[in-house]
Amino acid sequence: MATTNDLKNGMVLVLDQQLWSVVEFQHVKPGKGPAFVRTKLKNVMSGKGVDKTFNAGVKVETATVDRRDMQFSYLDGDMYVFMDTSNWEQTSLTEEVVGDAKDFLGENQDVVVAFHEGQALFVELPANVELEIAETEPGLQGDRSSGGTKPARLSTGREIQVPLFINIGDRVRVSTSTGEYKDRV
Repeated sequence: MATTNDLKNGMVLVLDQQLWSVVEFQHVKPGKGPAFVRTKLKNVMSGKGVDKTFNAGVKVETATVDRRDMQFSYLDGDMYVFMDTSNWEQTSLTEEVVGDAKDFLGENQDVVVAFHEGQALFVELPANVELEIAETEPGLQGDRSSGGTKPARLSTGREIQVPLFINIGDRVRVSTSTGEYKDRV
């Protein structure tokens, strides 16, 4: 048990016998009335997002979540195979568990996999990942009519906007939260 004052991003709560991950939270102290906590929660199993408001100091049940450092090894059909970096055990996860993280999983990518009672819940990525550009048009020097960006497909299949000077084979850093180009590596 914890109180709403203890909430942190990534914490997993048990509400109505379902697991909800805290995506965002904000403590609000209005000029009048009691303080409250405004949260954005994501259902761990379905991926559905909801906004929920709690009174400050209310007790909420937290789930025991085991976070393990793992490394993405390879894709086996429709299963994603990860290796535990502490004991080299391999774990296969379905696309539903991996979720949107699949767009940023490069070979040997370090991630954190959250488990609850032996069942994998979700995959947490680092803030930025380095991926290779698999497909893009050649940029023409001086062409600025499109704001200086062009579409490019990453090695994972995700399409992003990159500056005109980026070419096929270049490695780029991409934000996993927004899916935007950060810089060339």
